[in-house]
Amino acid sequence: MALLAVTISAQEKKVKTGWKFGGALPTLTFDSDLGFQYGALVEFFNYGDGSKYPDYLDHTYTEVSRYTKGSGIYRFMYESNHLIKGVHMTSDLSYLPDQANHFYGFNGYESMFNRDWMDQESDLYRSRMFYRFERNQFRWKNDLQGKLSGEHIKWSAGFAFQNFDVKSVDIERLNKGKKDENLLPSVEQVPGLFETYKALNLISANEADGGWVNTVKAGIAWDSRDNRPNPMKGIWTEAGIEIAPKFMGNDWGFSKFYVTHRQYFTLIENDLAFVYRLGYQSTISGTVPFFYQSQVITSMLTGATNEGLGGSSTLRGVVRNRVIGDAFFYGNVELRWKPFYFKFLKQDCYLGINGFFDFGVVTKEIKLPDNLESEFVSYFNNLEKSENFDEFFNSGNDKLHMSAGTSVLLAMNRNFVIAIDFGKAFNVQDGNIGFSIGLNYLF
Repeated sequence: MALLAVTISAQEKKVKTGWKFGGALPTLTFDSDLGFQYGALVEFFNYGDGSKYPDYLDHTYTEVSRYTKGSGIYRFMYESNHLIKGVHMTSDLSYLPDQANHFYGFNGYESMFNRDWMDQESDLYRSRMFYRFERNQFRWKNDLQGKLSGEHIKWSAGFAFQNFDVKSVDIERLNKGKKDENLLPSVEQVPGLFETYKALNLISANEADGGWVNTVKAGIAWDSRDNRPNPMKGIWTEAGIEIAPKFMGNDWGFSKFYVTHRQYFTLIENDLAFVYRLGYQSTISGTVPFFYQSQVITSMLTGATNEGLGGSSTLRGVVRNRVIGDAFFYGNVELRWKPFYFKFLKQDCYLGINGFFDFGVVTKEIKLPDNLESEFVSYFNNLEKSENFDEFFNSGNDKLHMSAGTSVLLAMNRNFVIAIDFGKAFNVQDGNIGFSIGLNYLF
């Protein structure tokens, strides 16, 4: 233990100056439906004269990764703490095509999830794309934050221009090159949940094809973190309102309120921390298109996406975007440990291990029509298909969705952090085991 303390002390004295390579990560994976994923991401940090290290003046993040059948991430993000005097800003320009975006219905457990319908080995199999639709997103998002009073009270503001192109999954494209036994059925043969919701007018005609969602937001924050990439102590709490006014060219007009509280406790100096995050978000006016309800609002975008509840940025182990409602509450509890420090390519690195518990629940439902069951029966009768209403909808209030797991993290120069998450959902209605590789601590 004494040797470890000496190693840590020596690393604390070293600083970085000027522009430095933050890290890079090649991408090479395979999905039987989406194809091969290939690409890379790279980060650079500008530490200036080093007087504020490990904090930095500028930060750039570039990612180009795509699947051979069309999905991908094309993203450039620039972050600065000095370009505008006294203002911390980020500007994110992205194109995010997704050939098979997740969709499990509205209001959490009020919508049933039948995993066997997507399992080709099951006797109940329908289609691997049953809970999917195509969503291609263009985004130019800008976030600003500055001091309001003292060192910790801050204002936040931002604006974003986003376009969503929404449609049924392009089955013909995904079937190219497949063997007969692996071909996906067309949506005419097997309508998915997206097609069913459109037919029942749960997804209205004016939102079924997507459109523009341009927003402005303003808020206030308390931020006393000792380090942004991995705080060991402090509080980071923020609240604000996001508005999508029609005069900005929106196809819809609405407003949302959000509040997020994060707190960090040092248990062992430098090495062990207990942290938690609590968040609440609610629509306060207007009607929000279904494809935007999954967006989790924060003062600063920290990843390629910030969606949920469900998935790697909210409830790890719960299937992506499982919990969708007009208002929701969520939380994350983590124990963060850094057991091992080392040098790699002359860079200061450490290995981190986290244990986590995640939870979330819909607190205000998206209103479903009173005659939904009769409309459901009529729709499938017209298709000459027999369907059980209870296999799609489960009346009653949502209950807590929970998951737990562990994360393994590799950090370079404290700011470039690769995170590998393994999460297990507590309820089979939320999925089973989730695995993801991304960047940065969750919060």
